[in-house]
Amino acid sequence: MKDTPRLGRAGWALWVLVGVAMAAYAAHTAFGIGSGWVWEGLIYSGLIGCAAISCFARAVQVRRERLAWSVMGVGLAAWMCGELCWTIVLNYRDTVPVPSLADAFYWIFYVASYVGLMLLLRSRMRFRGSQWLDGAIAASAVAALAGAIAFEPIVAATVGEPVAVAVNLSYPIADLLLLSLVVASFALSGWRPDRGSALIGLGMGLMAVGDGIYLFQSAQGTYAEGTLLDAMWPAAALLVGAAAWQPAVRSAVPRIEGWRVVLIPCLAGLAAIGLLAYDHFDQLHDGALVLATVTVLLVTARMALTFIENQQMLRHSEAEANTDALTTLHNRRRLMNDLERELTLASAEEPRMLVLFDLDGFKQYNDAFGHLAGDGLLARLGARLEAVVESKGSAYRLGGDEFCVLFEPGTAGVEPLVAACASALTESGEGFTIGASYGAVMAPDEVEDATEALQLADRRMYAQKAGGRMSAGRQSRDVLLSTLTEREPNLGEHLHDVAKLALAVGRELQMTSEDLDEIGRAAELHDVGKVAIPDAILNKPGPLEEAEWAFMRRHTIIGERILLSAPALRPVARLVRSSHERWDGSGYPDGLRGEEIPLGARIVAVCDAFDAMTTDRPYRRRVSDDEALAEIEANAGTQFDPRVVAAFARVLRAESPAAEVTTAA
Repeated sequence: MKDTPRLGRAGWALWVLVGVAMAAYAAHTAFGIGSGWVWEGLIYSGLIGCAAISCFARAVQVRRERLAWSVMGVGLAAWMCGELCWTIVLNYRDTVPVPSLADAFYWIFYVASYVGLMLLLRSRMRFRGSQWLDGAIAASAVAALAGAIAFEPIVAATVGEPVAVAVNLSYPIADLLLLSLVVASFALSGWRPDRGSALIGLGMGLMAVGDGIYLFQSAQGTYAEGTLLDAMWPAAALLVGAAAWQPAVRSAVPRIEGWRVVLIPCLAGLAAIGLLAYDHFDQLHDGALVLATVTVLLVTARMALTFIENQQMLRHSEAEANTDALTTLHNRRRLMNDLERELTLASAEEPRMLVLFDLDGFKQYNDAFGHLAGDGLLARLGARLEAVVESKGSAYRLGGDEFCVLFEPGTAGVEPLVAACASALTESGEGFTIGASYGAVMAPDEVEDATEALQLADRRMYAQKAGGRMSAGRQSRDVLLSTLTEREPNLGEHLHDVAKLALAVGRELQMTSEDLDEIGRAAELHDVGKVAIPDAILNKPGPLEEAEWAFMRRHTIIGERILLSAPALRPVARLVRSSHERWDGSGYPDGLRGEEIPLGARIVAVCDAFDAMTTDRPYRRRVSDDEALAEIEANAGTQFDPRVVAAFARVLRAESPAAEVTTAA
């Protein structure tokens, strides 16, 4: 089964014939062309029957909304039967029974129309509570206005037996209900109905308006058969039939924004208040007054609901503004607010403890497993941290891999909770180990200001982080540097000089302390792979042959393998491997180009080249610093990263030379 109805050539041809028939009937009513039962019976009822057939055809061809269109078709078919019954049978009787068989068919049409509209609304739209209220407000306001304008004279002119009065009054009431339902459906769509729904609403609305005009004119004794008013009913039916061939559009919950949020309730409320005020000067029918009063009450409820929704949105926005989206922990904004409040409450008897955590090894985890895995790790660690401090304090994520807890120590003391928090931020697996360095501050003994507390905790945390790196990283590095120095005594001084220059350039480029640490160690160990290169090649006084160059180019890969065997030096291995890549992609071992080369490796490449040119080698003598810098600047954009070269030049030309920079651990 198809989801969208298809007319085909035969269907289009039939609709063209129907359109011609409708135009002919409109001309008949407007200009009095032709007369008799052919027009009022066959063509008039036939047009309504065509609309019913269109609805049934839609139900047969398309599974979606089959029940709704079947019900609509039944309603239109009943309407056609009522018209035929009236034209062929009842119109020629001297006395028409009340209620008649035609009345039964007309009532079936109304009931089927209500049910069909509701089924279509349920299948096509989803609604919020405020939209149901908007629909009810619009419907009651329209019903009140229509009742005030047309219902009063209709009721006044309705006389006779109680049964006849009830039957005659059922039609204006049914039309008011139908018109109200159409207006409500438009309101529920956010006043943006799809094409099919718009055609249905227009058709049903036109029919209800036509009935209202007919009933009003009949009550006033001014109705004349054979006018354009008679053409409104088959036109209304055909609009519903045309809607059956429009695709069903299922919409999400409509968003009512801007002026439309208050425009419809305000207009409806003003109309209702106007009717209530008018009643003091010229009494209206009780039905119109009741509907106007209901409208005012519904508008009041809508305003109250709007206020409640706005309050909920405000609370939701505040929660989002104070929550880290990844971990659902509180964020930095919330920490600053909480910290300022807690510092005012802190005392010697009831101190407050702030502990700042920074993950160790997270950057390497991200590089190895990807950012999605890194996000998952942060979410897991955040959940563990929150569970540890639950009921004791609050947990926060400040961004990146930084976490924080704020709590009142209590009788258990500080150490157990801090240790538990650090343990919660620890995870290990194949190829990785995540730990946490931290810095703790006690208030009010050590600090009284929120900014000062964060700064002090941050300094203590990075001091611990640097100490931890030194204990593992420095030991491994020292062993390797000793091996290199034993192999080639002059190499140690070269590596030390390259490291000092690399650190200075890294600081000039405003790199983080963790990145600076990696660059410093990479610069010192970038030639560690040369331990596997024969002395005959390393110390050859003349240019190397191609086979010797091929052997020499393997030293970065060998260096990477050596460093990967030491867990504390694994972050450095990637930089060592790429330390001889070139900006234009002609370097080795991977032929990386531009930004593909790690920034630390690009820095080491520039500093290594400068130190090599300014140091005596077996096959050539050193050049001056100015000559070496000129050569490096000449190769910016080909061999070297231009941004790194510019930073290197600034460092070299500064009044405080790079020689004063301290090598990282």
